[in-house]
Amino acid sequence: MSVLFITGTGTEIGKTITTAAIAAAELARGRSVAVLKPAQTGVAAGEPGDVAEVARLAGSGVTTAELARYPEPLAPATAARRSGLPPVRPHEIAEAAEKLAAEHDVVLVEGAGGLLVRFDETGATLADAAKALGVPMLMVAQAGLGTLNATALTALALRTMDIACAGVVIGSWPAEPDLASRCNVEDLPEVAGAPLLGLVPAGSGALPPARFRARAASWLAPRLGGTWQN
Repeated sequence: MSVLFITGTGTEIGKTITTAAIAAAELARGRSVAVLKPAQTGVAAGEPGDVAEVARLAGSGVTTAELARYPEPLAPATAARRSGLPPVRPHEIAEAAEKLAAEHDVVLVEGAGGLLVRFDETGATLADAAKALGVPMLMVAQAGLGTLNATALTALALRTMDIACAGVVIGSWPAEPDLASRCNVEDLPEVAGAPLLGLVPAGSGALPPARFRARAASWLAPRLGGTWQN
């Protein structure tokens, strides 16, 4: 079973675009790919969510699945409570990932916000689902100032829960990186205790899908199906 959970060190840092890039790179290698979004928040019924964006960029060959959708842009537990809809439980995430893994070479599970964002009233998180499956977590981090602390805290939480960190991808690499960003390329692997596995350029999601697919592998390390070398 090849399942990879993807979390951010915060929100709005490129998780979905990174997920799409991994999906595109793996599809280009001839592998079957599924993307699971356990809880989509801030999107009304009928509107395209994160998995639709992944499919748009990576191609129609990717299988997409969404377990729950809540209209308000809040943490999943809060959004579920306010909407009166049932929350997503860790065992449901794990079961859905296992089912997809039985039929696909690669399953990517994209979280909501950061690692410890609550999914239900018990305080369960994406990490609980990853731990139940015994699969690794990929961190998507920011490029610039402040990212080292957020990455170190996320890595510490993963170690505390005995979850392997697959590595770190910078989800929005600037066209003209400043000093902090350039230094962070060297420092992020040290604070994460895991390798840097890619730099996804800022604005990649605005590329035409065909160009996105053609370039995706060049942003990612071979471990993620790409050709990028740090």
